[in-house]
Amino acid sequence: MKLRSVIAAIAALSILIIPGVQNAQAAPSRYITVNAEGTVKVTPNAVKIMGQVTVVEGTNGAALAKANSTSAAVRKAVLANGVSAKDLATTSLKVYPEYNYTQEKGSVQIGYRASQSFTIVVKNAANAGAVVDAIAAAGGDFLQLQGVSPFVLDNSKATEAARSAAVKNAKAKAISYAKLLGVKLGKVNYLTEGGATYNPPIYGVAKASADEATVIDLGTQDVSVSITVQWALI
Repeated sequence: MKLRSVIAAIAALSILIIPGVQNAQAAPSRYITVNAEGTVKVTPNAVKIMGQVTVVEGTNGAALAKANSTSAAVRKAVLANGVSAKDLATTSLKVYPEYNYTQEKGSVQIGYRASQSFTIVVKNAANAGAVVDAIAAAGGDFLQLQGVSPFVLDNSKATEAARSAAVKNAKAKAISYAKLLGVKLGKVNYLTEGGATYNPPIYGVAKASADEATVIDLGTQDVSVSITVQWALI
């Protein structure tokens, strides 16, 4: 008799539990998910300068020595114009045979070419033109100015502003869809950020102004943040 009573109690409990599970499965949660982007424009406050010293001499040692002395003059001009030594970096140093080609003789070695490439970060953008003029004078015809690139030293504030704009845009989009569907937004289920993107300018070359001083136009650049947000619907 006790065994029958226990079996009957378990059966009754199962009858009470199963409908609850079925009801939970019959009421799926509703939500809306949107993607949005926020973008702000910023004015660069620093400039990266790319340059190269290149020399051709009769021997390997002579080419390297001339490149080294010219690079030293360029380095001295950079430091004399307010750039810190930690913002001047050598990116390559090469010495290799130099050839001249003619139809009569084919390729003939005429000496050795030595080159040293470097980048200069000018943290005061207004001073970048003066730095360009200084290294051009120091390097003379052995210096090649390969380009300049304005950029923002610290874009954390711009990223924060772009993030705020992205959330605003996402909410406006979600509200628009909710109205079209005849529903209301509830709490936010989740938000994910795709990351901030920074669109630097295309590398350009510095230009001379009317008084022969070099001017670097900074322009504006975009900082963007993309997000995905999901709202529950009520």
